[in-house]
Amino acid sequence: MSETYYAGCYWLARLEPVEACAQRLASFIQQLGPLEPTWNRWHQAAANFEKARKRQIQPDEATLAKLMKSKAHRFMDRSSFWLWAGDNEEETSGTHGFCGSASPHSPSVCVVTTGSRGSVGERLLTAPVLTGVMRAMALAWEPEVGIATSHAHLEQLKVDQFSSPGTFVGWVMYFADFRGPVPPLPAPVQVEHLPDRGTLITLTPEKFTVSNPAHVALAADVHARLQDAGLLRPLRPWGT
Repeated sequence: MSETYYAGCYWLARLEPVEACAQRLASFIQQLGPLEPTWNRWHQAAANFEKARKRQIQPDEATLAKLMKSKAHRFMDRSSFWLWAGDNEEETSGTHGFCGSASPHSPSVCVVTTGSRGSVGERLLTAPVLTGVMRAMALAWEPEVGIATSHAHLEQLKVDQFSSPGTFVGWVMYFADFRGPVPPLPAPVQVEHLPDRGTLITLTPEKFTVSNPAHVALAADVHARLQDAGLLRPLRPWGT
């Protein structure tokens, strides 16, 4: 069975109104468009594919704010979203998450699910695209950390993407500047600093997979170096 992958970014206790969250989501979706053709048409979720494909949405700030203000997408001070893209049921991808909450216990998140089958999966599961997704997340959401990796890798590490973000490594990673400087990392790791944001780290230009011992060993090496540098630690409330 082929590995499945996701990309996610996380931050804690940053209170924002619905309009600000909608603005961030609109900016994020706009930046996704050049990375993948199907990411230029977005739909709301529905009971099945045939119903959902009729619910195309214009992902501008005003439309998204209206969606996120609806009863189904509001819980206390939190706004949620769930959008998908794709031309057929077998090759869909999507983005979902929630933001705006001041809670110090439950992180705000934005997740992209890529799928792994067909031509869309082949296009998405590459280092340039997932690095581009992480870059868009950093610029639009201003998260504390981000990661793109396989679910098989999570199982191997025995971690959960929602309960322990920031404490483990993956194929592509992001660390906000306030978490501290990124130490020197071994080849073929690529490091890119985003001004006024943070640092992107891509482990390998190849498709990262746990079936490749060299990839697993590289991830373990980078984990140790980032751990020693103090970068791998739980989220903290925004601004502290």
